[in-house]
Amino acid sequence: MGYRPEAGGDLRRCCEYRDPVDQKTSFPPRPLRGVRAVYARQAGCPSDFADVTVDFEPWEEGVAFESAADLAIRGDATPEELAEFRAAVADGLREELAALETGTTVAVAVVLRAMAIHAVDSHPRAFHHAGRLVVRNALSLARPAAKPK
Repeated sequence: MGYRPEAGGDLRRCCEYRDPVDQKTSFPPRPLRGVRAVYARQAGCPSDFADVTVDFEPWEEGVAFESAADLAIRGDATPEELAEFRAAVADGLREELAALETGTTVAVAVVLRAMAIHAVDSHPRAFHHAGRLVVRNALSLARPAAKPK
């Protein structure tokens, strides 16, 4: 039924109690290397394809994004397309990081390590989605492991 003060309900027993001070977290809590996201959607022609691998490093408050000097690129794209794809990844991950729950301090340096590109199916929108997905994947990796019972 939920918490009902008139029935003598105990809020702590009704739902998990969290002290607001304990909710303050920082992302990422530790370096997360080799986080990969593949966005592939077959919905007609052209389809959507983007594959990215990034490293998340604790940093000063805010988001710093850069491409590695030895960025590995599979597939062919013009330098202009590569610049668009990198910018789309950065926009997607910044958008996803901005949507983190209140109380989370974002202090991260993101390094783009690898990209896979399809000649027909890769476009900036697909890399934007991959940028969002790579943050979600990093968040799931950053969660503390469940304690065995």
